[in-house]
Amino acid sequence: MPGPSFDRTSSDRSVIVIGAGPNGLACAHRLASKGRKVTLIEAEAHPGGGARALPDLAPGLTPSLAHLVWQLDPRVEAAMDLARHGLAWEATDIPTTVIGREGNLVIRGALTDGPDAAAWKELHQRLMSFAAALEPFRRMAPPRLQAAGNSWGRLAKNLIGIRALGTRDFRELLRVILINAHDVAQDELSDPRLRAALCFDAVLGAWAGPRSPNTLILLLDRLAGEIAGRKGALALPKGGMPALARAMANAATAAGVSLRSNARVSRINIADDQVTGITLESGETLAAPLVISAIGPKATILSLAGAQHFDTGLVTALRHQKSRGGTAKLHLALSALPDFQGADPRARILLTRDEHEVETAFNPVKYGEVPARPVMEVVIPTAFGGTGAHLLSANVQFAPHAPKAGEDAARAQMLAACMTRLEEAAPGIGALITKADLLMPYDIERQFGMAGGNWHHGELAVEQMLFNRPIAPLSRYATPLKGLWLTGAGTHPGGMSGAAGRNAADAVLEAKA
Repeated sequence: MPGPSFDRTSSDRSVIVIGAGPNGLACAHRLASKGRKVTLIEAEAHPGGGARALPDLAPGLTPSLAHLVWQLDPRVEAAMDLARHGLAWEATDIPTTVIGREGNLVIRGALTDGPDAAAWKELHQRLMSFAAALEPFRRMAPPRLQAAGNSWGRLAKNLIGIRALGTRDFRELLRVILINAHDVAQDELSDPRLRAALCFDAVLGAWAGPRSPNTLILLLDRLAGEIAGRKGALALPKGGMPALARAMANAATAAGVSLRSNARVSRINIADDQVTGITLESGETLAAPLVISAIGPKATILSLAGAQHFDTGLVTALRHQKSRGGTAKLHLALSALPDFQGADPRARILLTRDEHEVETAFNPVKYGEVPARPVMEVVIPTAFGGTGAHLLSANVQFAPHAPKAGEDAARAQMLAACMTRLEEAAPGIGALITKADLLMPYDIERQFGMAGGNWHHGELAVEQMLFNRPIAPLSRYATPLKGLWLTGAGTHPGGMSGAAGRNAADAVLEAKA
């Protein structure tokens, strides 16, 4: 049965937010702090989305899907006062170490050693200046292509910021923004380890190899998020990523948000072309004239609300939105700290020898096959403050979402390929493993509700960014259905920084919805 209908002039200020990932938490907190009565619904036992705690791999070793803070929106961190609610930092400004044929290379922002240090510094600073010019767009609703509805003053200010780069740099930005990362790496750098790092970071979490068109803009988007975050540095919370999730949940509940866990939504209730609330799988109905979904545009529109409530063109465009996940997640419980050829274990370690290996790892995945030599980002969060047993967390590029060999066979093949690569980089690591767990993209889709296993609930690609994210008619967080709004990684600007949640809440407040 549909929920009760609402008078369109009702003063009811109730809001339901579906999904307590970082963006859902940020959105709920923002609205509650502005006087809205917010109920936050989470299907799992713990909030946090990709940052939430997974079952312990071994006593005291608690993994999560995300293992580092790449981007935490400073507006969100300040408004939620996360430090007061339990967030402390184990490490900031974490360096990257590339394990290459020529030995280990440590990179800390623009600083590195070796004969290519000057070229790396110049390229890094140039890319950061481009990213800084683009970063303000992350903090606003995407502009409309038509005249009506834009915040013209803010948009003009941001466009002026890009033009302020100067003629030479502005032309260079226009040149590089649509080219691939592989060409930039080869044109600008001679050290294969630096080329590898640039290409790896450009395609991390993407369905693209470094030779794929437009991959440099993915790197600029990542750098823009770093600029907005904690001093542009990679960071690890004390207690791992679940500690960030707990702090955000604490802040939200302190602001008055009613957080309900273990509550899965079965449908969004609609009457007379207006949202009236939600129904849970338990059969319980919750009424509210405003529902904001952070669980992904496809799941929200096509499953919870129902395609029949939307224009055929919108539904078709959303069904064709690309959402392919190409990253697997490996967790290992280790009896002792492994030795990555003398590398500092308190670093982000990249296992890729050069830019060609990144591309070669992507090629088989396009055909549903497992790469023989995957490239990997390895973090050992327990190395920053633990002793004894250790947890290794790795993002493995690339992995097929729809493998030809079948899911179980592909998972076994991928685990074997990962172990071969790890043993090569850290001889003897296999003897330290007490338990291993590998999540393929199809596992991630099932466990986290991410369409296609893609981290962003829809690929971050040039044709699916800004005013085309997730698709043009839904780019400003509002849907054509009165009372239904979107947020989360599937909306602009993507990611789990909280920016999309904050932006969506501001859009709701500005619309006086």
